[in-house]
Amino acid sequence: MWFRNVQLYRLPEQWDMTADRLSEQLARLLFQPCGSQDMATQGWAPVMHDSLVHSIGGQWMIALGVEQRLLPSSVVKQVCDDRAEEMEAQQGFKPGRKQLKELKEAVTMELLPRAFTRRRKVFAWIDPQAGYLAIDASSRNSAEPLVEALHKALDELPLKLVNTENSPGAAMTGWLAGGEADGAFTIDQDCELRAVTDEASAVRYVRHSLEGDEIREHIAAGKQVSKLALTFDDRVSFILTDKFEIKRIQPLDTLTDSGGESDAKSREEQFDADFALMTGELRKLIPALLDALGGEVKTI
Repeated sequence: MWFRNVQLYRLPEQWDMTADRLSEQLARLLFQPCGSQDMATQGWAPVMHDSLVHSIGGQWMIALGVEQRLLPSSVVKQVCDDRAEEMEAQQGFKPGRKQLKELKEAVTMELLPRAFTRRRKVFAWIDPQAGYLAIDASSRNSAEPLVEALHKALDELPLKLVNTENSPGAAMTGWLAGGEADGAFTIDQDCELRAVTDEASAVRYVRHSLEGDEIREHIAAGKQVSKLALTFDDRVSFILTDKFEIKRIQPLDTLTDSGGESDAKSREEQFDADFALMTGELRKLIPALLDALGGEVKTI
């Protein structure tokens, strides 16, 4: 499997964790399905079969299981409105604020056991050698539940977001203005520019040439690149944001044609082949991207 997005964190230096010990600590917070009165539950789930830490070539993958009950607020409101009308008819006056609050709580508790549930997994890749944790999440807010679950399960894990010496937004703006990205990166055809003084003012280009004077005029007027489509070494395409989020990761045909398609005969073997290919490419892309942005800020 390939991650669609990457939220990147720095693991503590001299982190002496092993896959077996990590699995033991994750087992403290195992995933359990929703009970009859649970709106949502989460916990660590096996990546494949019974393994909480799936290890291939020294690279680890873990998965946070999440289950949510689907109880739309509109359904609760409809039942509450019907019950409120019945209460008004019985007592001769409209129910007050306290009665309505208690009614809503009662209706929610009544409907919860009958609500459908949706289950999913949030995956994270740990590179213990390079010291990175990468979460397949579209935003930092979406990655936060997995980070919090790690803190609960592990004895100690002082994670830090990866920061670069040069601002990604300023660097991407310079690349776009000059028509060329640094290093082994090339500029594709998607971008978003925002006014520094008014984030609501934005211009987006999708599958559009970014080489015209129009782009330079936006930059000259004070807009800065907030998202830019890039390709790394003609092998992997992605979107880089000004928050150093890597999104819409996609292996290119040149990569899959050169060995990305495995001869694996089982789902498990294909999973392992994809994981090995993905981590192999991202372990090249991430350091190259950090270099292009002036290197990583070392925090004490």
